This record gives sequence, C-alpha cells and structure tokens, in this order.
Amino acid sequence: MSEARRLAVLRAIVEDYVSTREPVGSKALVERHRLGVSPATVRNDMAVLEEEGLIAQPHTSAGRVPTDKGYRLFVDRLTEVKPMSSAERRAISRFLEGAHDLDDVITRSVRLLAQLTQQVAIVQYPSLVRSTVRHVELVSLTSTRVLLVLILSTGRVEQRVVELPEELAPESLADLRSRLNLAAVGQRLSDAASALGDLTEQVDAGERTHVALIGATLVEAMSQEASEGRVVVGGTANLARFGDGFDVAIKPLLEALEEHVVLLKLLGESTSPDAVTVRIGHEGPYQELATTSVVATGYGPGQEIVGSLGVVGPTHMDYPGSMAAVRAVARYVSTILDQA
Repeated sequence: MSEARRLAVLRAIVEDYVSTREPVGSKALVERHRLGVSPATVRNDMAVLEEEGLIAQPHTSAGRVPTDKGYRLFVDRLTEVKPMSSAERRAISRFLEGAHDLDDVITRSVRLLAQLTQQVAIVQYPSLVRSTVRHVELVSLTSTRVLLVLILSTGRVEQRVVELPEELAPESLADLRSRLNLAAVGQRLSDAASALGDLTEQVDAGERTHVALIGATLVEAMSQEASEGRVVVGGTANLARFGDGFDVAIKPLLEALEEHVVLLKLLGESTSPDAVTVRIGHEGPYQELATTSVVATGYGPGQEIVGSLGVVGPTHMDYPGSMAAVRAVARYVSTILDQA
C-alpha cells in the first residue's frame, strides 16, 4: 500500500468522523471521496491503518474511528494551516476593531473564537510580567495633586492620583516626567521598577520627596499589573453539542474551567505568534481530560509574546478549521495591541 494512499484514507476517515460522529466504513469512503480505488482496496488499507494504531473499530462489524495517534498524524501532515476566507477575515477584523479597550478586546476575542470553532474558547490576559512600559504621563490636577498615568506595551492603562506634601512647580513636573520616561520606557516592569528606585538618588535633595512618592506609586501600579493567571472563558454552552462518548469528559472539563492555573497549563507555553500548538488526547497535561484536544497559540505586539489563546474540545474536533481560527484571531489581537 502506498504511503500517499494510506494518508488519503486516514484523512478521509478523520474528516468523515468529525463531520458525522459515526464510525466510517469503506463503502462510505469510496462514495464520498475520490480515492481512485475499490472498496476492497480501502478495506485492506484500513486494516493496515488499524494495525498501526491509527484507527480503531469501536464495535464488531462497525466502521472505524481515528485514534489519538491517527489524529496526530493527520495534524502533523497538514501542509499548512488553511487560510480564512476574505469574508471571514473581514468579519474578524470588524468585530475586533470595534473594541475600545483591552478588556473589550479580550471579551470580544473569546466570544469570536467560540463562535468560529464551536468549541470552548480560552483567552489569557496579557502577561504583564513580560510587557514593557510604553509611556509615563504626569498631569497636574492642583499644585499638590498629580495624576499618574502608566501606559504599557499591551495597551493596558493604569491611573493613580498622588497627593504631594508640598507644591510642585510646572517646570519641575515637566522635568520629572522626562526623567521617569527616560528611566522606564522600553523596560520590562521589573527592570523599570529597579530603574525608578535608582532615580531617587539622581535628583536634587529638594525634589527627592516628590520623586520618591511618585516613583513608589508608579512601582505599586506596576506590581499590581504584573499579576499572572487571569483568563477569560467563553462557549461553555458548546459542551452540549459534543455528542456521545464525550460525556465522561464534560464534568472534569467543567471543573478545569473553574481553575485558571489549570487553564493556563492547558494552553501551554507559546514561543511564537505564528506557531499553532495542537495537543491531542493523552498528550495533554491532565489524564482526566484525555478525550479532549487543545489548539493554542501566542499573541502580542510585534514578535513579543504576552499571552496565549486557544480552544478546548473533543478529540474529534475540526482541526484545520480550529487551527485557522485560533491563528487568525491571535494575529488580529496582536495587531490591535501593536497599534494601541
């Protein structure tokens, strides 16, 4: 049996099973796909695929279903992630570009992923430990009150009001603003906090109180923003459509959806905004979720990864469609953050 034909038969079985949720027989394969061979030849091919552990027969005289190993080979042999159609890309763009802040971007992204894939969608908030300071602004509210604005590379904006013990002249405020930006812009949060601590020793004695107070407020804002582990989940109603055979996974999956640490582990570590990771069945970190698969990727401005997003569903999911949707949404989110 040729390698190419074996892969064609496996691909046909995967596609039919994902579509119908029913074991696939040789006659159905010949009728639905242009394999160019007889049902007898397909049966021989299926027997070899079964010996190799790529498909299985759930019941005597029934058709075949893909195994985790079969899904893995199917995914690995995808020459490329299929592109979204022009209409789909326009719809994604319009939906996400209507967001007015980071929270809205995340909320829209998780809803969109769930709708596109009909799976459970998970979007991690930007991991601000890995984000950088884009700008620090100081706005004089009164002679002794200053509004501190922290803008990060993820588009996140934090504001704090600082009460000063004495008046701060406009020219001193402008100078302090320049010093803060010079020390912090482009720096990771941890590095920026360290640089701001050193700044206190670099100013005149008369300004140190102001610098120390504003710097401490800025560091506090950074520390609060650097908290990890916040995720948003959407599409849990899709669990109802996953069909027979997935019932055993619904309860542990629902429990997992309540634990953000578990969800982050499911998404895994993404190292590239273009690399889509697929973990099938037992490849995942939790054996109680062995009947589920995860499709995930990273996102962030430029080539910087600040978070992950993906979908979780049964192993009989539409892998090409899910991979395309995950990658497309991640790219749009990255673009939005890059423009923020």
